[in-house]
Amino acid sequence: MPVAGPPGEFAEDVLEVVHQVPAGRAVTYGDVARLLGRGGARQVGQTMSRYAGDAPWWRVVRADGSLPDELTARARQRWRAEATPLVGGLVDGIRVDLARARWDGEGAWIPGEGLPHDRAAP
Repeated sequence: MPVAGPPGEFAEDVLEVVHQVPAGRAVTYGDVARLLGRGGARQVGQTMSRYAGDAPWWRVVRADGSLPDELTARARQRWRAEATPLVGGLVDGIRVDLARARWDGEGAWIPGEGLPHDRAAP
């Protein structure tokens, strides 16, 4: 498997947002892209797969609240430790209950925009 080179500006910005997701909360790949105002869910997913490192990767999920199968068992332990709301079971798989756990980015520092009080009103 090829080793990822150093992260570019987009990857650094993705990780900056991901580090701000509170324990017990979650965002989707698309949510991260919307918060940044650029990129898309696939780009965020690729960034997470290459550069997540010490970022709380278990807090960034697919649009249905799931993660790839190979990550779910490790994520489940972290979700439970953080009391993240979950749904599902053995048949349909455990996933984050986004209706209760989704973080809207309130109070987030957004790269290039600063804190909410620094941003211009629409």
